[in-house]
Amino acid sequence: MNREVEIILVEDDEGHVSLVQRNLRRAGILNTIHCFQDGADVLDFLFRKGKPPHRKSGVPYLLVLDIRMPKVDGVEVLRELKQDPELRKIPIIMLTTTDDPREVERCHALGCSHYITKPIDYDTFINAIQQLGLFLMVVEVPKINGEYAAST
Repeated sequence: MNREVEIILVEDDEGHVSLVQRNLRRAGILNTIHCFQDGADVLDFLFRKGKPPHRKSGVPYLLVLDIRMPKVDGVEVLRELKQDPELRKIPIIMLTTTDDPREVERCHALGCSHYITKPIDYDTFINAIQQLGLFLMVVEVPKINGEYAAST
């Protein structure tokens, strides 16, 4: 993965955050990882609202997003980002325990790039994250400029 790509991980379960970070590192992903525990905070970061930190112009971002979160859920985050002319370029990978086919269809219809169901089994979950790391090593991510992000 291009070292300049910054990963945004939005996950309210601290144990899952730790597992994802640790296993992405084990898979060789050394990129900056920004962690957020709810959808409202990541929207503030991306749309540059509220107090910093805020996203930087000209930086490619990739978003790994849980669905079930407090304040603003992942589906609403996905919807808002895909409505913005500039932020819609951010690849969004849904990483969630929700395996309902209707939810998978809805997220793809809204524009998510990929949908990964978190396995319940610990070892299978670790393997899934390492596979995600391998995928991230080959994915191309566009830069996001600051001029076009609309206010939410």
